[in-house]
Amino acid sequence: MSDSSRLNADRIRTLLETESDEIKENTRLFNAERYDAVDGVGADAHDRNRTRAREIKEEAIERLPDLIRRTRDAVEANGGTVYVADTAADANRYIRETLAEKDADSVVKSKSMTTEEIELNDALEAADLDVWETDLGEFVIQVAEEAPSHIVGPSLHKSREEITELFEREFDPDESLDSAQKLTAFAREFLGERIDDADVGITGANFVMAESGSIALVTNEGNARKCASIPDTHVAVAGIEKIIPSIDELEPFAELISRSATGQDIPQYLSILTPPVETPTIDFDREDEPAFGNGDADRDFHLVLVDNGRRRMRQDDDLRETLYCIRCGACANSCANFQSVGGHAFGGETYTGGIATGWEAGIEGLDVAEEFNDLCTGCSRCVNACPVKIDIPWINTVVRDRINRGKDPGFDDLLVDGLVPDEEASGTPLRKRFFGNFETVAKLGSATAPLSNVVAATGVARKAMETTLGIDTRRDLPTFERTTLREWAIDRDTTVEDPVRRVALYPDVYTNYVRTERGKAAVRVLEALGCEVVVPDVGGSGRAPLSQGMVATATEKAENVASSLLAYLEADYDVVVVEPSDLAMFRREYEKLLPAEQQERLADGSYEILEFVYGLLENGANPDALTAGDGEGVAYHSHCQQRTLGLESYTEAVLKRLGYDVLTSDVECCGMAGSFGYKSEYYELSMDVGEHLAEQFEGAVDERTVVASGTSCTEQLDALLSPGTRHPIELLDPVNPAGR
Repeated sequence: MSDSSRLNADRIRTLLETESDEIKENTRLFNAERYDAVDGVGADAHDRNRTRAREIKEEAIERLPDLIRRTRDAVEANGGTVYVADTAADANRYIRETLAEKDADSVVKSKSMTTEEIELNDALEAADLDVWETDLGEFVIQVAEEAPSHIVGPSLHKSREEITELFEREFDPDESLDSAQKLTAFAREFLGERIDDADVGITGANFVMAESGSIALVTNEGNARKCASIPDTHVAVAGIEKIIPSIDELEPFAELISRSATGQDIPQYLSILTPPVETPTIDFDREDEPAFGNGDADRDFHLVLVDNGRRRMRQDDDLRETLYCIRCGACANSCANFQSVGGHAFGGETYTGGIATGWEAGIEGLDVAEEFNDLCTGCSRCVNACPVKIDIPWINTVVRDRINRGKDPGFDDLLVDGLVPDEEASGTPLRKRFFGNFETVAKLGSATAPLSNVVAATGVARKAMETTLGIDTRRDLPTFERTTLREWAIDRDTTVEDPVRRVALYPDVYTNYVRTERGKAAVRVLEALGCEVVVPDVGGSGRAPLSQGMVATATEKAENVASSLLAYLEADYDVVVVEPSDLAMFRREYEKLLPAEQQERLADGSYEILEFVYGLLENGANPDALTAGDGEGVAYHSHCQQRTLGLESYTEAVLKRLGYDVLTSDVECCGMAGSFGYKSEYYELSMDVGEHLAEQFEGAVDERTVVASGTSCTEQLDALLSPGTRHPIELLDPVNPAGR
């Protein structure tokens, strides 16, 4: 573990004790409201908007140099000025000089992550300017002298009581600010006076429209339009990636941004301005015309477009997608780890949540991204949440790969400089190599079982593993089986007459070496439904090394899996997978690792086990061949990636069809996330995330059988509740049903 990662681990422990409750409550509320908002508009309509938004961003980033030129022409034709700043320092210099020309003393700002990124407030205050944030959340953290904890909700980590104590200490108001209404009223009056007196208003821009030079501001408080229209001078600061061709392309983003961010159907304020605005300049000091006493004065507008690494990111095949981000925070709200610790741990210098890795790697460098990159476990719950369909887990994986290799973030050598398969001889840490090559460990553990299990459980061995590999002693280790699933399948003497389907059951590492009973149950269930089943000799999918950022090793394993399984598909076998994370590899991650034709064939021919069982039953297979539920209660947790693929409903449908009473968890993630929950510095976080799941099942475990579709989920539920969690397929086993 690097020094920066160790510091972040200490920060996580502190945040779990201090800010956790507020972060959980607010992010989970936003996330739940997002689901409701999507249901309200309809999943198909929402997805069409997402598809269109991504197409627009792809085209805009491709055409970015031309769009910058068009934006400059339009703004200058309107009477404004455009400045393209190469760096943060360049942007700050230009803005300082602009304000100096206006003899400005006071500045009011609306919320802008780009001004946070370039540290504009510090630069202006160093020039003796009086600067006030007018967004309530930004105002809170400005007074508290803290960094934002969330892209959308900067002060999301603070309770109302903490804000009351802060304001009363700093401002000494005449009466106590002991309610949300009083706090809001105080801030409105205090900041309203600053807006009235300000010489310059600074805003961000959610979108910049090249054709007209217009900007769109999305807010819930209306402060941004005041900052733009009341002071005589308006400066808008935006990253160059915020440009879209015209107002015609704004519609899908207007539909998506608030639903994705906070679950609102529409934002409170969507302001489209073509500055310099025509509102008369205001002089509140003139007694004869107090509101519009300086109405003939010219307004001044400056659009500062910030590069600060973005053009280099545009040339990077893997970081490029980061530039599609519309800063909604949905990736953070849907992330179980973020829900527990927030952006002060899961974030860098400026940006927070899953997408922060791409931003911080591109703008600040790999050293900053390294501090929090491991908090992305690749669970993929952010994939369906992102309104622009950014593959955030892949960006995190690529950055992790580059961190392993010690690549300098200067980008000259980042341009897909190859994923040379020598990472284990380079900078990949020992622990990542251990987890990334768990298949080798499992083979050895199985071959020497049960001795390997006995030795691994000793205090000396556990202490050694904690010291050298950082594997927490509080976490139970997997128990290896001497007879693998494949060996068991070869030794069986079974024949299915006139099979309805022929199946190659993929023996993932855990099913083959550790949890063989779920594999055996899968074989027996499929045979009972009329399928001929083989368990092919094929290695791991590459999920383990990919999770450690070992992309070259994962690619090599993917090529081997494809070589083996494609032969079965060509022979008219269906590939059936027990572990959802491996099916996700076939259907999602192999897009990045294999030639398109191979990946598409494998994805199209592969199925999750309960998805396949559902299909068999729908096509006439006899459900009486399986073990019926007869009203038995089941508490079911679906694996993260199973839900991202949209497959959890098949398990529910099969269990209900067979007479089981199913209680399904809606928790985003169990917290185990493969190797993540084993790591000492993340054990408390893993268990904190898992408590949310345990709370849902706590009252049901005495009356229901607990089942989970993924290995990690099973291990976590065993630790949180009690040993005995099974895979759903084991309930259906006609020979040895689980828990019977």
